Amino acid sequence: MKKFIETLKNCWKIEDLRQRLLITLLFAAIYRFGSFVVLPGINPSMLYKLQSQTAGGLMSLLDMFSGGAFSNASIFALGIMPYISASIVMQLLAVAVPYFQKMQREGESGHKKINWYTRVLTIAILLFQAPSYLINLKMQATGALASGVSWSVFMIPATIILAAGSMFVLWLGERITDKGVGNGISLIIMIGIIARLPQAFVQEIGSRFTAITGGGLVMFIVEIIILYVVVCASILLVQGTRKVPVQYAKRLVGNKQYGGARQYIPLKLFAANVMPIIFAQALMFIPLAFVKYSTGDNTSWVMRSLMDHRSLMYNCVFALLIIAFTYFYTAITLNPQQMAEDMKRNNGFIPGIKPGKDTAEYIDTVMSRITFPGSLFIAFVAIMPAFAGLLNVQDAFSQFFGGTSLLILVGVVIDTLQQVESHLLMRHYDGLLNSGHVRGKSGGVSAY
Repeated sequence: MKKFIETLKNCWKIEDLRQRLLITLLFAAIYRFGSFVVLPGINPSMLYKLQSQTAGGLMSLLDMFSGGAFSNASIFALGIMPYISASIVMQLLAVAVPYFQKMQREGESGHKKINWYTRVLTIAILLFQAPSYLINLKMQATGALASGVSWSVFMIPATIILAAGSMFVLWLGERITDKGVGNGISLIIMIGIIARLPQAFVQEIGSRFTAITGGGLVMFIVEIIILYVVVCASILLVQGTRKVPVQYAKRLVGNKQYGGARQYIPLKLFAANVMPIIFAQALMFIPLAFVKYSTGDNTSWVMRSLMDHRSLMYNCVFALLIIAFTYFYTAITLNPQQMAEDMKRNNGFIPGIKPGKDTAEYIDTVMSRITFPGSLFIAFVAIMPAFAGLLNVQDAFSQFFGGTSLLILVGVVIDTLQQVESHLLMRHYDGLLNSGHVRGKSGGVSAY
């Protein structure tokens, strides 16, 4: 505790770091305040119906990422998710479409163009998602509008406000990245997730002392221990790397010698980040959509199993999809051929491996070998909330035992701590840990 207090004092002494931390807290407070500002024309007393509808499924996932803004029908209801969707689409286009591939290789100017296309695509997604959200609100919460307000008049201004609110959240995230600490987009997602933790924690404590759930204090302590172990395992997953040695040839230019250094390529065990879970989760909502829009009450046993997130079939299919998407996303984001060409261009080679094609095949083989255990671990972490449900853990609290929320929290916290530690070490202060430093470069969810 003494070490922690001393570290906080050191952070406050560094003027640049102090300003960055205060700016980050200010923008986070603005985001949380906006999450409770209800859309003009909405009747707040009727929102409990919408909140009851977000108890599970896709609505619950969106509400978790927005920190409750989705169920509050606030001006930030759509949050940062449309931008993330647009970023994912642009990443896929950069792999499949030659025009975007060329743009990605153009350096800073190319990245600016991709950024501009991403924003345009974000606005297009918002203009589709905002009316869909309002129609869903109309269907689920009867009497959601204040008296005297008609839906025909309400739709257009509400769509503009929702789109503007989401773009303002994007602007906040970029300002945190420029002026604050950490990746702003990732921090905003983390803030939305962690905002639900206190309420879920209190609900879980209360449920353990009821006759239905039971278990008392002992069972709650067991839950906390399991949660601690899962968090530690997730940290190992995010930080795990396979270092491939690279030797650079010596070059004589005049009387000076260049190169000759030995470095490493850190191939991450968790290269795909949380994207496989997000893709797999999206596919698992398809059966729910079919049942929702189908007529009759003849739902098969298979469909019912795929709709129950605690069933054995659901979790087996979910785990297999995550493993498949882990390989897919790693393949489209990591290009061994490009890495081998860049290495050869800089007179670098892997000891014992010929430059060029053999190097690309070697990197591809190493990535395939480390991706398999990584995909298994991601799949296990993703289905951990189902195991927590077997212990009668409340749905809201079980989301922190694994899945997208836990991996995002771990990745963002590690990435932010790395930036804070770099500021401390630059000013010759001790790092954040008693021994060693925050090792590795996790990247968190900054891949969005």
